[in-house]
Amino acid sequence: MSLRFNPREVNAPAMRAMMALEQHVGGRSKDKVLEELVKIRISQLNGCAFCLDMHSKDLLKLGDYQEKIIMVSVWHEAPVFTARERAVLELAEAVTLISQGGVKQELYAKVREHFSEEEFVDWIMAINAINSWNRIAISSGMYPGFQF
Repeated sequence: MSLRFNPREVNAPAMRAMMALEQHVGGRSKDKVLEELVKIRISQLNGCAFCLDMHSKDLLKLGDYQEKIIMVSVWHEAPVFTARERAVLELAEAVTLISQGGVKQELYAKVREHFSEEEFVDWIMAINAINSWNRIAISSGMYPGFQF
């Protein structure tokens, strides 16, 4: 794989805007482990090797989460995830694949069992941010190990 272009070099203002969103989202999260799991799962769905590599490594820096990294692609069947984690992972998939069914009322209610409306918006913003990063990385040809 080869880099097509470095987004930061060819359009610094656009990347500063993306970084502002990322800083906002990261500053809102109270659960860094779940935030990284969401980033990993969405990166799997979108096929973004750069982001999958980066966020798997970021999660490992937070502790011994190797089992969760391995099992996140099959979180539906894996007993290592809590009901809270499952709700957000389901939301992440629904928003990422929104054209396939949207976000059903049942899912909204499931997420709200664990999070306030404000936190629901925070999760939506975090999900949108990693989806955007995936699209930037894939479109520009970023690959694991590339220094952004």
